[in-house]
Amino acid sequence: MIARTMLLRMADSKKMEAFVKGSRFSAGTTARFIAGEDAAAIVAPVRELNAAGITVSLDFLGESVRTREEVEVTMRTYKSVFETISAQNLKANVSIKLTALGLDIDSDFCYHNMCELLDVAGPVQFIRIDMESTAYTQITLDLFYRLWNEGNYRNVGVVIQAYLRRSAADVEDLIKNNVRVRLCKGAYKEPAELAFPDKADVDANYVALMKRLLSDGNYPGIATHDPAMIAATTAWAKDQNIPSDRYEFQMLYGIRRDLQNQLVKDGYRMRVYTPFGTHWYPYFMRRLAERPANLWFVLKNMLRS
Repeated sequence: MIARTMLLRMADSKKMEAFVKGSRFSAGTTARFIAGEDAAAIVAPVRELNAAGITVSLDFLGESVRTREEVEVTMRTYKSVFETISAQNLKANVSIKLTALGLDIDSDFCYHNMCELLDVAGPVQFIRIDMESTAYTQITLDLFYRLWNEGNYRNVGVVIQAYLRRSAADVEDLIKNNVRVRLCKGAYKEPAELAFPDKADVDANYVALMKRLLSDGNYPGIATHDPAMIAATTAWAKDQNIPSDRYEFQMLYGIRRDLQNQLVKDGYRMRVYTPFGTHWYPYFMRRLAERPANLWFVLKNMLRS
């Protein structure tokens, strides 16, 4: 718990970011978790995953964007990704953080950027809106429902974090609207009045939300590397006679590849969240905070350098 808190604080430290990016081990270490630095670099790793029977969700790394020029870079990159997916016949969709599309600049600006990308994506391609810290939870859902109701877009889904106390109510609303939900545990440092501080409570809430989504949701993404959560999901699906094509498991690029392959072998659908780009540091640090084994991997690489 202490290590997790420390790593989450480090994720927001610009000084630590400069240190880590400047270190000798960073490139080789982050290559395990980051697919590449630009849209051209994603083709080979996505093809490799597709060949293993795994679909992909591509994320151009970057959040808390403060200038319209930076947003334009993000817009051009995602448009290029959609073209690449289509031209290369990749089995992939995309994930987007609203702060990368200018949410901190102006919500209307962000909304219109999302509309433009959804129009470019078209009905065949799908966009998942990532969830960020609790400072953005309500505004993210508000903008999502604006897209859903005012824009009448259906090629879009959202993420719900099981560690938040509000998530049960949010899941019920999303189920009523037939929205595709990715369920994850959550990877930000949040106060106890907003998020369950104890892992046991987070796990219990995750299982409860998973059951609701599998039973009544629209093709949910069960995003977890936790064997206990995976076992609970497969047991519930079997008990309720829910076929494996009604949902998919989701995991992160470079984490538990053995488990990803095993689930595919066992007949389950698997999608791997595959990030790329140069702004990898906050994402990378949160991955270390989520799973201690990732930290040991980094430390071993540091000792070799």
